[in-house]
Amino acid sequence: MFGQVVAPFFGRREPRLRARSYSLGLLSGLERKNGWSLAEFAGDTRPDGMQRLLNHAKWDADQVRDALRAQVAERIGDTGGVLVVDDTGFEKKGRRSAGVQRQYTGTAGKITNCQIGVFCSYVNPDKQRVLIDRELYLPESWFAEPGRLADAGVPERALFATKPELAWRMIERACDDPLLVFGWVTGDEAFGDNTALRHRCAGRGVNYVFAVSCDHPLVLGGVRTRTDAAFAAVPQTAWQRRSCGDGAKGRRWYDWAWIHLAEHQWVLARRSISDPTDLAFYRCAANRPVGLPELVRVAGSRWSVEECFQATKNEVGLDHYQVRKHIAWYRHVTLAMVAHAHLAFLAAAPPPGPDNDTGGGEADDLATQGA
Repeated sequence: MFGQVVAPFFGRREPRLRARSYSLGLLSGLERKNGWSLAEFAGDTRPDGMQRLLNHAKWDADQVRDALRAQVAERIGDTGGVLVVDDTGFEKKGRRSAGVQRQYTGTAGKITNCQIGVFCSYVNPDKQRVLIDRELYLPESWFAEPGRLADAGVPERALFATKPELAWRMIERACDDPLLVFGWVTGDEAFGDNTALRHRCAGRGVNYVFAVSCDHPLVLGGVRTRTDAAFAAVPQTAWQRRSCGDGAKGRRWYDWAWIHLAEHQWVLARRSISDPTDLAFYRCAANRPVGLPELVRVAGSRWSVEECFQATKNEVGLDHYQVRKHIAWYRHVTLAMVAHAHLAFLAAAPPPGPDNDTGGGEADDLATQGA
């Protein structure tokens, strides 16, 4: 996995071997996976080499990201695949880390000092899922302080972008990749309530099932109404009990209903069986006729990104980094995504041959590449 995704983008042997050691450390059983612990795992006495890999070595994390996406397309790609966009928080101290400030993050469930990353995951109908893209959110307040941007190494060309705009960059990259196939995009209310994002998806012919808020506006029969009010008028016979996939406690069963808005456009409602007052809503659009079971499947796929966050944080140290620079965040996060994908691919179907092992096969492969 390392030899295919990461190694080709290092021209020199030393940083290439350093990146391999970093990746093996992320895959190890270390409790904390920061510069010091990864350096000690690699046999170093100081973290300088690992810090140099993240901050100064010559390599392009975006090229590694693109190679990872190609591997995802080859290993688990499916025409029924779903892109899931979501954000997660990384609690931090101080104010020098790129993008850090006091802001709300659902990860902590409160306003706290943190960085926020916007991510895109890929999940296929077999529920195999990996993170394939990432963007660091830079709050608008940062752009009022050019010195702070420069100190954090933010590129001069960077402009403020909202989280839905960052999500669209990742969706567009996936659309532009000739190897990656997928059928849908989904995300929570922060993305579904963004009209521009939905219009952009429609403009690229991307099918979507986005969660929306209860007061999301609809026009039915020429009358403007709220989404929750529209479903309050739906007869009980319109609700169908369906599973939207497996959860931590087994199959997730809900009652579902949908309302037709226009050609190949719907609004979908999910109602809790145990508490009928607990509802969630989705704005849906497709470029073809679609049945309710398909929309329910896609809506249920949204939880996969939360599972990716949990796995990458618990298993490969996605949030264990101790870096401040903009470039270092992207490099650590990208290597963590590659490490998580390696585990996901092994779980899906262990590939034959030594070149896909984390042991000597890759070491031999690296050794044959020039310095």
